[in-house]
Amino acid sequence: MDSNELIRTLGYGLLGLAAGAVSGLLGIGGAVVIIPALVFIFGFSQKTAQGTTLLLMVPPIGLLAALQYYRSGDVDLRAGAIIAALFFVGGFFGAKLADLFDPALLRKVFAVFLAGISLKMFFS
Repeated sequence: MDSNELIRTLGYGLLGLAAGAVSGLLGIGGAVVIIPALVFIFGFSQKTAQGTTLLLMVPPIGLLAALQYYRSGDVDLRAGAIIAALFFVGGFFGAKLADLFDPALLRKVFAVFLAGISLKMFFS
């Protein structure tokens, strides 16, 4: 492994640690942190950032963080199971739909989505 690859690997590790900490702290999806970082820091295309993020979130998306919330009595198992099942289906169709759009347009839609959520949270 050359030094550039090592630095990039360490960067991915730091990104994962930071995104996991922010997700566990605020209950946000790691994609809010990871996708912009992959695009702007690591130079990924929007589609590659989205696909990579979906792949990486499969195993850890809630195992340890959700366990802690469950232990505190802050998990609705029924709601979680229903949302997870339909998230699974929606993710499949959303990924197919993403292939129909230009990556630059996807980046803009993602930005508008984040801005809208941010404004809603700030003013509520």
